[in-house]
Order: sequence, then structure tokens, then C-alpha cells
Amino acid sequence: MSHNRDAWVSQRAYSLWELEGRPEGRGESHWMQALREFEQLELTKASPDGNDLIEKLKAAGRLMRVYDEPVLAVENERQLKAAL
Repeated sequence: MSHNRDAWVSQRAYSLWELEGRPEGRGESHWMQALREFEQLELTKASPDGNDLIEKLKAAGRLMRVYDEPVLAVENERQLKAAL
């Protein structure tokens, strides 16, 4: 993982350097900014199957069930038919 991190940070730092017009003497600040960005990405990264995100949303009470809306639509349709 460290090799992937270093490669990502190196490429990002280079991009930052280019975006700023290739200034001299800013290598360390670009590297540190890229490292901070990598760490932030790692903190927000979900697991491949998304289970960690689902658990976080459940804990926060923000997870909607997939079947909530279709159930409501079926109930509304039944009510409309009953009213006719």
C-alpha cells in the first residue's frame, strides 16, 4: 500500500507543481498538499462492496430502504382504485 500511496502522492504533487506554473522551491509544499489529499481520500473511501458506507448511514439514520417508494406507489394505486 505504501508504494501505491507514494506513487499517487508523487503524481499529484507533480500535477500541483505544473498547475502552479512549475515554480522552483515548492516541491515540499506540493508533496505535503498531495499527501493531505491522499489521506483525506483514504478517510472517505468506501469498501469495495459498500458495506462500511451502509453501516455509517444506518448509524446516522440516513439510510433509505430501496422498497419504500414502490410500496407507497402500490398503496396509492390501491387507494385510487378504491375511490373509483
